[in-house]
Amino acid sequence: MDETEWLADRFEQHRTRLRAVAYRMLGSLAEADDAVQDAWLRLSRSDAEQIDNLGGWLTTVVARECLHVLRSRRHRREDSFGVHLPDPIITPDGDLDPEQEALLADSVGLALLVVLESLSPAERLAFVLHDMFELPFEEIAPVVGRTPTAARQLASRARRRVKGAAIPTPDADLARQRQVVEAFFAAARAGDFDALVQVLDPDIVLRADLGAARRPAIFRGVEAVAKLAKAPRGARLHPALINGAVGVVITLDGQPFSVLAFTIVNDKIVEIDGIRDPDRVQRITAAVLIEK
Repeated sequence: MDETEWLADRFEQHRTRLRAVAYRMLGSLAEADDAVQDAWLRLSRSDAEQIDNLGGWLTTVVARECLHVLRSRRHRREDSFGVHLPDPIITPDGDLDPEQEALLADSVGLALLVVLESLSPAERLAFVLHDMFELPFEEIAPVVGRTPTAARQLASRARRRVKGAAIPTPDADLARQRQVVEAFFAAARAGDFDALVQVLDPDIVLRADLGAARRPAIFRGVEAVAKLAKAPRGARLHPALINGAVGVVITLDGQPFSVLAFTIVNDKIVEIDGIRDPDRVQRITAAVLIEK
């Protein structure tokens, strides 16, 4: 094994964890992969023998790249329509593979990622690295250009925001979740408002990401959501797991049309997250076998 192969093998031992760090930092699978690739390029140009803690060094490189992306994104969104829904991790109904399990460890559902999107870049980095990956503040501080004490304060502020968001904890039974979602679509197809009320929480929230050129939409309450509860004519529903919870990919003429993720608590749908951006839907569903 030559030096390049040896280095690549060592890097691969850390890739899954690095991608998990970047996904929590960015909420984008494509940008997470770019950050991990950037770490490999930097490593390949470095004197690896002089790196005592390769995992820590790589995590720092990924974190710095993610911080740069977050700051650039924040500047762009000041003139745009605001935060969009993070990329969901979509798999067919069934077991997750080891890399998907790593991405979704610590209950990284869409609701948590939405809250993380509201944090400042430095707060998000401090919270993710410390609270999710247990990095000490002494290692986090140089990345954000603060003292360890200031880095601790960043994580503390972020932690309060996350706790204050009261993120719902979904029911654990996926089979029962699926039954609730099926009842929702059956009622929607039948135009049965009373049946919809039976499966929708009175305070339900629906978030819809319609694409970069359109303002994200938020609908609250049973009546508002029930009016939108219908699939396009000719649509097909494909059950999927979305960030470990029940959801569906909707196709029209065999092409991905939208993604819906459901948060179900006590047999009631409390949140629906939908993505209708055509380009984005095509990208995030590409790895899932839709048509059989």
